Amino acid sequence: MTSTRQATVHLGTGSLAAVVVGSMVGAGVFSLPGQFAANTGVLGALIAWLIAGTGMLMLAFAFQALANRKPHLDAGVYSYAKTGFGDLLGFFSAFGYWASACVGNVTYWVLIMSTLGAWIPALGDGDTIPAMLAASAGLWVTFLLVRRGVREAAAVNRIVTIAKLVPILVFIVIALTVLKPDVFVDNLLGAPDAGPLFDQVRGTMLVTVFAFLGVEGASVYSRHARRRADVGRATVLGFLSVLAVFASVTIVSYGVLPAAEIADLRQPSMAGVLEAAVGPWGAVFVSVGLIIAVLGAYLAWTLMAAEVVFTAARDGDFPKSFARKSARDVPTTALLWSTVFAQVVLAVAYFSADAFGFALDLTSALALLPLLFAAGYLLKIAIRSDGYGPDAAGRRSRALELVIGAVATGYVIFLLLGAGLELLFISLIVQAPATVLYFVARRENGRPFIASGWDVVVLVVAFGGAIAAGVALATGWVGI
Repeated sequence: MTSTRQATVHLGTGSLAAVVVGSMVGAGVFSLPGQFAANTGVLGALIAWLIAGTGMLMLAFAFQALANRKPHLDAGVYSYAKTGFGDLLGFFSAFGYWASACVGNVTYWVLIMSTLGAWIPALGDGDTIPAMLAASAGLWVTFLLVRRGVREAAAVNRIVTIAKLVPILVFIVIALTVLKPDVFVDNLLGAPDAGPLFDQVRGTMLVTVFAFLGVEGASVYSRHARRRADVGRATVLGFLSVLAVFASVTIVSYGVLPAAEIADLRQPSMAGVLEAAVGPWGAVFVSVGLIIAVLGAYLAWTLMAAEVVFTAARDGDFPKSFARKSARDVPTTALLWSTVFAQVVLAVAYFSADAFGFALDLTSALALLPLLFAAGYLLKIAIRSDGYGPDAAGRRSRALELVIGAVATGYVIFLLLGAGLELLFISLIVQAPATVLYFVARRENGRPFIASGWDVVVLVVAFGGAIAAGVALATGWVGI
């Protein structure tokens, strides 16, 4: 029997940092060499990582500051939006993050099947019936694993996180040992047709936009932290570790092959780079690492997806059934519906490859809005001096967090603009109908559906944007 009153399982800094690393290090890192080489050289890559790293570091610092300043708030991406901007935006943040995680998880299984398809022809590119059946089995095996308990799932996540970092670190070391100085120098400014440095950096910024999604992982799982300070430490530690790995993978590749050849490699391009360095076994080694990495990222996102809607249901912003949890502290209903959601998307992906490709972009747009609300909440409390002491230390903290909040908010807005405003408004087609869940939750808890004039504005924007996006799609003004 399930309950909402079972004891909470607590995790330390290491386990929380593993959630951050596990959610950020997925399939993307294995494609970085080719994606960067197609746009820029060593210099442009360094500048791009510096800009992206600075922006995301500010976002990591924002989550750290909020974890320390508002330790009573759980599942940060949801609760920060709710506390800072109202219940309705809190709901939209929770649902958007949940939908993003569920849809994004499907891409992991398709990629696994596609990778295995190199050795098992029946799996094709991950779009055959055997591939869909195998991916479906993976979905439900993971469901059963996580259902066994949060502590058990976190332990598996720690092991998988270490296992998937090993091949990436081996790649970096091998690439350094075979690095050709003349090739590296020739790649400083990229391929001959790379264009001006500014254009190179701008092109690669879109590559970095979604590489860091998952930095909020420890914040999402904050109710499980032994100490709330562990949330902030895990966020910054996990982010810095991942930044070092991503930047290293990108830069060392420029010393193995000319940029034009790296850009032409089949994805995952890391496999092609290592194959050029050590022979055919390098490609196999990277492919195995990719499968492990994707499985780890899937497990981490499965944990986080269920956790967000569980917390929202516990607070009365999702139907009560989502707040049920087992004696092992697993949000069973939230986990079940997350798996069902992913199963439906997987089936749709099989029948419509174009819609599935669009869903990949939609995943990112849905995930960025909760990050914007979190960063905006830190900016809001810093502007209002909420919780800062009147002494010199309080004034210094406020000034520092005002800068962090402003930079983090500005950076997420930049990412949203990079994703495209049309995609943002189309994402409202997913968000707006989901308000039926909010209606149910408010009725169950005896709360008014419209709590303020601000809720009216939010609903008008949500449904207005959804209708406009629907018209744009129907008339062909916007294509997917």
